[in-house]
Amino acid sequence: MTWALWGFALLGCSLASASGVYRLDDALGLASEFDGIGALSGGGATSRLLVNYPEPYRSQILDYLFKPNFAAALQILKVEIGGDAQSTGLPWAFPGWVGRGENWPYDYPDVTAYYIVSWIIGAKRFHDLDIDYIGIWNERSFSSKYIKLLRYTLDKQELQRVRIIASDNLWEPISFFMLVDSELREAVDIIGAHYPGTKTVPSALQTKKKLWASEDYSTFNDEVGAGCWARILNQNFVNGKMTSTIAWNLVASYYEDLPFGRCGLMTAQEPWSGHYTVNPPIWITAHTTHFTQPGWYYLQADGHLEKGGSYVALTDRQGNLTIIIETMTHDHSKCIRPLLSPYFVSPQKATFHLKGSFSKLKSLHTWYSKLEFNSPNSTLFQSLGPINVSEGVLTLNLGLDEVYTLTTLTAGFEKPFPDPPASQPFPSDYKDDFNIRNPPFSEAPNFADQTGVFEYFVNVSDPGEHVFTLRQVVTQRPITWVTESEHPISIIGNYKWVNLTITCDIYIESNDGGAFIAGRVNKGGIYAKAAKGIFFWVFPDGTYRVTGDLGGEEVLMKGLSGVRAKAWHTLTLILTGTNASGMLNGNPLWANVTITDPGNGWAAIGTHTFEFTQFDNFHVQAN
Repeated sequence: MTWALWGFALLGCSLASASGVYRLDDALGLASEFDGIGALSGGGATSRLLVNYPEPYRSQILDYLFKPNFAAALQILKVEIGGDAQSTGLPWAFPGWVGRGENWPYDYPDVTAYYIVSWIIGAKRFHDLDIDYIGIWNERSFSSKYIKLLRYTLDKQELQRVRIIASDNLWEPISFFMLVDSELREAVDIIGAHYPGTKTVPSALQTKKKLWASEDYSTFNDEVGAGCWARILNQNFVNGKMTSTIAWNLVASYYEDLPFGRCGLMTAQEPWSGHYTVNPPIWITAHTTHFTQPGWYYLQADGHLEKGGSYVALTDRQGNLTIIIETMTHDHSKCIRPLLSPYFVSPQKATFHLKGSFSKLKSLHTWYSKLEFNSPNSTLFQSLGPINVSEGVLTLNLGLDEVYTLTTLTAGFEKPFPDPPASQPFPSDYKDDFNIRNPPFSEAPNFADQTGVFEYFVNVSDPGEHVFTLRQVVTQRPITWVTESEHPISIIGNYKWVNLTITCDIYIESNDGGAFIAGRVNKGGIYAKAAKGIFFWVFPDGTYRVTGDLGGEEVLMKGLSGVRAKAWHTLTLILTGTNASGMLNGNPLWANVTITDPGNGWAAIGTHTFEFTQFDNFHVQAN
């Protein structure tokens, strides 16, 4: 498998010689080398809940994604380099120290390059991971100086094999700059574009570099999402000569009501129950990944079907042939972006003439999918057995919203796992005392950090009651991809919760800090800064505040609490209907605050600024 950090092999097919007739001939020469199909774990903590799945379910999920000849069988995993922000390898964020006080990673390019290269070296040293590709900065401006320095730093560390992808935004202006700057052109190996709509631009083609859809899809994983994925997997090459397509995101393993819920190839968002779903895009992926490998080549061909749809053909240059055909209709294959221009697909007959080294083939194995939109009975990745090839000619009757794979390969397909446990809502009575001496992961189960980083912590000097806690550990605002909240926050629970009681012990470590617990929190992810809810804050100057928003602008109640830094205090927030009240150390502190909006949302903990603050004995009861 290829590991990509941020984060064409077209088998010889000539233009159709007649209506509905398509020629596949490797004697005409091959097109580009195929680089693989992949998916992205990152860009928003998209795999956050996956790590907390119990076995065997976590391994089953990973098998559905990566195991060869089983389900998706992905060939590339793109991951994010952590940067102290909620975007979990291409960087989405950088630690604040990289910018030395500025919200920009290119002012000190040597520091940024050192950080990135150290990550690559650490991935190998501590996890035995070989990173093959490295990005620049997700969907943000690029710096030619930084790209060149990154290439120099990689080479100096004997990482010549790590190739640079840029700029993970649009085709331009990076391709234009590469045409006029030979040193930049030499440094960049692959031009990566996000959501290209299957199209490229002349300047990108003129660079003669490989072109990738380095982030694509981002669509709800129902049948329409599967149609989107089927269409772009073929047409990114047919229309745009892209030799790899990478889906955002790998697995929807985050709370569904966060932005872009269920925009993964499959869904695994219930570690508390073990439930997951293998969604249609997984089986659409299999049509390509089971019968190709990076290093195969596309045949030269037009790739457009006469009455709509597309085909690609690939070969391993050792006699094997794989043809993938899709007939996705417009309304059933819209991706979330960009806007899809109108087009029409009709049922049709397609005749393929196999020439060159394929002329003597007698049959091809056939795999078939049919997406249904008026019933729940889609056919997904079904073997139809061999189809006869008569004197180098085969003919198919193609319907609508179908995918065919015709191949010389006979690789078997293992049966899916038994159904996972049934879906269950988040427990309505949930406790966590964080008392884990050697946790397998740094984050506590089911807490999803939206800003800041909350990790297990050991108080070696504590007399015993609070030895093991959860601590917010980022003390400097990171360089962020989007404008994030100034207040670190971690959410948990069920977005539908209305009436709930939240209790948590807090320990503010500095006189400049502050902490809160909250309920009915209604936003997260890239919209966390605008989150509303009921936030119960305490500060080390002995005051408290109740606000209707994370930003603290909508003050509902305030007063004195007696809270001080470097002491443990217990906060309790009670939300019942339109009434809110709060307790401190078991005693009433405030009451009769009227709340009307939002009417539901998650529970949360958080801090006032980026400072050390500890939490313990978290307990939420909902009804």
